[in-house]
Amino acid sequence: MDKSLDEIIATRPKGIRKSNPRRNSGKAQVLGTTNTAPATRARAVPVSNGAKIVPAATAQQPADKIIVSNLPPDVNELQVKELFHSTVGPLKDVTLHYDSQGRSKGVAAVHFQRRGDGTKAYQQYNNRLIDGS
Repeated sequence: MDKSLDEIIATRPKGIRKSNPRRNSGKAQVLGTTNTAPATRARAVPVSNGAKIVPAATAQQPADKIIVSNLPPDVNELQVKELFHSTVGPLKDVTLHYDSQGRSKGVAAVHFQRRGDGTKAYQQYNNRLIDGS
């Protein structure tokens, strides 16, 4: 080596990377070599069977599970179960989350038996005080 590192770096062209010809070759064969974003490619595909394309952000699927947060520390699973069973519908399971000392974290997962009850509960109780205080 008769050159210093600074000389080697200075003589090497900037912005050109050495690439392995085998790298990503399978991906390029399957996906093609276009540099468009996936969302742009999806919008460009014509619909031939007459179906409508609905953006995922606006399409809502019926839910059977919700996460309830900001619960007071004195609320227990039975109280959560009674509330949602009496106002929304039958439940499969209610799980209240606890920390390592056994104190409630104020978060519960509520699983409903029927699909769509989670969406109903979300619409009914989202950003609302349950006990009115």
